[in-house]
Amino acid sequence: MGVNQRKSVHMSPQEVEVFLHEERTTTMCSMHPDGSIHAVAMWYAFIDGTVAVETKRKSQKVQNLRRDPRLTFLVEAGDRYEDLRGVELVGQARIIEDPDAVWEFGVSMWERYIGPYSEDQRPGVELMMNNRLVVTVDVRKVVSWDHRKLAATTPTSEPEPQATTAG
Repeated sequence: MGVNQRKSVHMSPQEVEVFLHEERTTTMCSMHPDGSIHAVAMWYAFIDGTVAVETKRKSQKVQNLRRDPRLTFLVEAGDRYEDLRGVELVGQARIIEDPDAVWEFGVSMWERYIGPYSEDQRPGVELMMNNRLVVTVDVRKVVSWDHRKLAATTPTSEPEPQATTAG
């Protein structure tokens, strides 16, 4: 009979926050008109502590979200089962088109992926954010897992040797 380990691998809100700030790529999922999932890898930064991405205004993902705002961001890490970690943010897309907010987000992305921003980098950020908008998610559900926690809850197959004293 299997054991439900869901609770033992769940991340706390603080662990989720640290994980999201450590990682750098999300899979952004929206819905095509036929109901199939459109999943794309994206770099991300944060708006008010929530994952957000920049994308072209006429991209497929934006067209999908304007029609159906359901959105999932998945951030994952680990190459072996016992190292798998991930956070899934599920909710409704919020499309941000305000030029000041888009610019501020562009600077945030620059600093997260390229380095400190100064006015010398303005042309690079302008190029990066040309004809772009920002998408974030009003989170309705967070699912998380950290399989590294399983090692702490899984008993070893052999008991530890006990110390003995000679008498």
